[in-house]
Order: sequence, then structure tokens, then C-alpha cells
Amino acid sequence: MSKKILVVIASTRPGRLGPAVGDWFVRAGAAEAAALGLELDVADLAEIDLPFLDEPEHPSTGHYLHDHTKAWSRRVAAADAFVFVTSEYNFSMPATLKNALDYLAVEWAWKPALFVGYGNTSAGTRGVQMARSVVASLRMLSTGNDIFLRIADAVHDGAVVESDELDDRARSALRQLARVADVLRPLYRVEPDIVPATVDDVPDLVVLQRASWVDEAIANERLDLPALTETADDVLAGLRAWSTWVIRLSGRLVGSVRARRTEDSWEIGRLMVAPDRRGAGLGQRLLGYAEAQAPDDIPLATLFTGERSERNIRRYERAGYMLAEEGSPAGAVRLTKKL
Repeated sequence: MSKKILVVIASTRPGRLGPAVGDWFVRAGAAEAAALGLELDVADLAEIDLPFLDEPEHPSTGHYLHDHTKAWSRRVAAADAFVFVTSEYNFSMPATLKNALDYLAVEWAWKPALFVGYGNTSAGTRGVQMARSVVASLRMLSTGNDIFLRIADAVHDGAVVESDELDDRARSALRQLARVADVLRPLYRVEPDIVPATVDDVPDLVVLQRASWVDEAIANERLDLPALTETADDVLAGLRAWSTWVIRLSGRLVGSVRARRTEDSWEIGRLMVAPDRRGAGLGQRLLGYAEAQAPDDIPLATLFTGERSERNIRRYERAGYMLAEEGSPAGAVRLTKKL
């Protein structure tokens, strides 16, 4: 199984050496990466250009408002391990690296990290030491075989002076990083697959609906919500009328969403996550997956929620939906999003 290694160039300062050090590491490790089935993906923070952390929600919620955060989240989440190429400024890592780390949470967790530090007197060791404490708080594992380059010895005319000894260190570090990623994979690749619901899922969907819609009933002061009153036959009929998808964890159905084509939009409904599994980004994944299934000729996604379900409304607005002025049934609001 192939693995993706994200090589993060931390410094964004004009005249920086980060890209040169990153280029050396990728070249030195290219043959080893090919032999191990590794993909080396270089993420230059100067090109990614993240603004100073501007998300209103805590990263642990997985609820991101801005496109730049969502793009960064996807890139980090896809990685199996990280190589942080970092300079040292005033005994510390660059603020741009700290900012990039702070943007996310679960995307970093349980993955191994290698540091390639560079600097003058300390060869970047003090900056790496501070960065290690931050990645540890994000539940990453520093592999400990970091590489440090003293600029006066290792860099000439803006490029790393290559040597067999230095290249061997890069290859060895890459091998160890891949081995640790293999060991940790059961921890960080725990995202369940989103799969089509089947007839066998009907009993679990009935239970999940009733558990998930209690908050909705309380917020809207009504118990006649279909999700609370439907029988197994009703849920089965829904499977036939809608495209429905589910998520299972350790065999337990913990999330679901459904969608169907209407005259002018892609209607999404019954987005639900088991109460004890909320806050881990499952709802966000399900919603994004349902949106992605819309036919190419449908420009608009539509969904409904209770008119007093303020948390749901805020959540959908963060996902890009807007309250519609028309088309809302009694007791509910309609939200739309351009696809």
C-alpha cells in the first residue's frame, strides 16, 4: 500500500534556504521513496499562503469556514507522515510553521514526523526542539532521527552541498519514517468508508434516527418529526426513493445521509451522526460526500432543518449554505448552496 509523505517547507522569508533544503531531501530520497512505494509531496508554506489563523471554530471540531483551511485540511489528511524542513528564528521555529500546525487537529494526529533543521551556530536544533513540543501536543510522533544542517558547512551558493554521507542520512531517515507510519497506520487511518445503505441497514437506521433527532425535537418543541415516528417500513421506502449512504465504526452504524434529484436541485436530507460520535467531523464528511454525488447538470444543493435548530443552521451556514426566503414547509427552514 503506497504512502504519502508531506514535505513541509516552513520558512516564507524572501531569500530563504528552505526550498533548497527541501529539494535536496526529495532528490536524495527519490530512489528510496520509489522502492518503498512512497509519494513525496512538497508543501511550500510560502505558496500555500495561509493567513494568520482566522477560523472561528476550534480546529478539533473539524468545522472549517474558509476555503484555504479546507484545502490545507485535505492535503494534511491525505498524508501518512511529515517531513518538516525548518529554519530557526530567535531560538524558535518560524511563526508560519506554528500557524500551519495550529490550523488543524485530527488531520495531524497519530502520524510520524521527521525534522530537517538548518541554521548557523545551532544548525536549527533549537527551532526543531520547540517544534517537537508542538507536534507532540497534536499527537504526532517525532521519529527522533532528525537531520540538522549547519549552513556554513552544508550550503554553498544557495544549494545543499550533496555528499554520499548526507544522502545516506536522508535515505535512512525516510526508511524509518515509513516504518513508523506502517506501525501507526491503524491509529491514523481510522476514517470509515462511506458506503451505500442496504436493506440490512434498516433496523440500525431506525435506531440512529431516533437517537439523532432528540435534540431537534427539544429545540423545536415538537415530537411529530418523521425521523422520530417512522417505522422500519417507512425507512425501507426511503431507501428506495433516495440514494442513502452510511458510515460504520467497528461494525456499528454511526452516521448516514441521503440525497435525491428534484426539479431544480440536489436535495440532501437525514444527515445524522450518533450523539456519542459527534465532534469528530463525520457529519462534515457525510455532507461533503452527498454534495459530491450531485449530477453535473444540477447547480444547487438544498436541505431543510427545524426553524429553531440554531446549531444546525449555523453548521450549514459554515458549510456554505444560505437561508432561502421561499420553499420552507411549516416549522422548518430551507437552505441552499451553489454546487
